[in-house]
Amino acid sequence: MSVTDVDSLLEQARSTLDRLSPRAAYQAWLGGAELVDIRPAAQRAAEGEVPGALLVERNVLEWRFDPASPARLPEATGHDLQVIVLCSEGYTSSLAAAALQQLGLHRATDVVGGFLAWRAACLPSSDGDGSTTYAPTGRAPGARPS
Repeated sequence: MSVTDVDSLLEQARSTLDRLSPRAAYQAWLGGAELVDIRPAAQRAAEGEVPGALLVERNVLEWRFDPASPARLPEATGHDLQVIVLCSEGYTSSLAAAALQQLGLHRATDVVGGFLAWRAACLPSSDGDGSTTYAPTGRAPGARPS
């Protein structure tokens, strides 16, 4: 399929994804999925972070999650791993999740609306300085959900 512009590329990428709302992504994360924030450090500093999310900048994402890559993360345990990609607004994450699917991670997806929608849904997040703006009761800020 020939792609003629970025909107078509994005539409093609999203056609393979089962995109998740922020709340559905949070529930999947609690259930064992990997939540991966691909925003650059400067953007995370300006917007805030999800305490406990894996931080893997976009330029190395495929190498970190390809189970056959010598540069993979310990979390990259196989092609059945559910990886939920998070960017600022949910555009770059769609392209990144589709790239992971092309590597065989068939459950890769992203968060509709990205970090900004995550924060608007009052899900666990912190300001760029690390101060927690919301954390569920019974869970220490910065701790990965268990």
